[in-house]
Amino acid sequence: MQFRPCIDIHNGAVKQIVGGSLKDVGNQAKENFVSKYNAAFYAKLYQKYHLKGGHIILLNNKESEYFEATKAQAIEALKAYPGGLMIGGGIDADNALEYLEAGASHVIVTSYVFKNGDVNISNLKKLVNAVGKEHVVLDLSCRKIEGEYRIMTDRWQKASNVILNHETLNYFKDYCDEFLIHAVDVEGKNGGIEEDLVMMLGDWAKIPMTYAGGVHNFYDLELLRGLGRGKIDVTVGSALDLFGGSMEFEKVLDYME
Repeated sequence: MQFRPCIDIHNGAVKQIVGGSLKDVGNQAKENFVSKYNAAFYAKLYQKYHLKGGHIILLNNKESEYFEATKAQAIEALKAYPGGLMIGGGIDADNALEYLEAGASHVIVTSYVFKNGDVNISNLKKLVNAVGKEHVVLDLSCRKIEGEYRIMTDRWQKASNVILNHETLNYFKDYCDEFLIHAVDVEGKNGGIEEDLVMMLGDWAKIPMTYAGGVHNFYDLELLRGLGRGKIDVTVGSALDLFGGSMEFEKVLDYME
């Protein structure tokens, strides 16, 4: 289990939000933390500690008046730590190369692939052809609906018809290098991890996966390590002292060793 850092950008600022609160209308989100530092500051910090495979997420849609400011922050972070960070948010086959050329190691995609609630395999193949499977991360962030984990799209606002299970993971693993999975119901709430989801992922674990959502203390990290059989990497957001939480960044890194 490795620590994967994050930089979430909304309305042009680095933030930690409650994931399920995000709304495109009015660019709204329930905020846990708004940083006084820009995205490049965090990129340089992660580089200092030799942390790889972290993700930058653009939380505004392309129609938002804040999108260009959010994108500019992201590009500066990529340039500050070339090859060290992934990026997601509005990625498609036409713009993916721009982000890789700016310094991203991978592009992260959800809504472009899960279009109108279903899998658009044509779009996924276009993306893989454009940048190579080795540069693609599929974000399979999900929410439990009627007992099943449904993949969420459009910044976690819409439930797709695709169920996240071992069959789904087996299908998509041939089109990407890694999976990123936010547990939307617990994301940003500092109330504990989604245990059933972690267990299901740990039982599969055929390619690298990063779990995000609900980690708020070291007990959660220990629980995640056990349920995920040590095979799932983890992102800590709102609970981290870098983002106003109580978990000390360096102690989290020490725990991972």
